Amino acid sequence: MSWDDELPKPKRQIVIGEDLVPFALPELAARIVALEAEIERVRMEIAAKKAHAAAAAALFDE
Repeated sequence: MSWDDELPKPKRQIVIGEDLVPFALPELAARIVALEAEIERVRMEIAAKKAHAAAAAALFDE
């Protein structure tokens, strides 16, 4: 038995535009959950960057 046999296999990455036909219903539902979580993560980063930019603008515009 090799050490490599004990390593967890990486999760399959979501590819935008990928053919969805081979996926089962639970896989498609999990894909939606993962994409919604990623959308929320991106929205939070946008909000943080906007807040940072506004704070910098307020600091230098005074």
